[in-house]
Amino acid sequence: MELKINNQQVLFDTDTLSIQAMLDIYYPLKQKGIAVAVNQTVIAKSLWSTHHLSTSDDILIITATQGG
Repeated sequence: MELKINNQQVLFDTDTLSIQAMLDIYYPLKQKGIAVAVNQTVIAKSLWSTHHLSTSDDILIITATQGG
């Protein structure tokens, strides 16, 4: 499966992938304070394990930061 994550093409060795599974592989260390949008729609964290991705989905991972 090929996905576009933060404007980079990423290839996964599977045909089915949930948002949570993708994050476990692609973004394993920083899963607190993030939001995920799929094809410009923010997906609630409670749905990450059940929302399945499709080839060519455009995913944006946003990290919250502190500052002023």
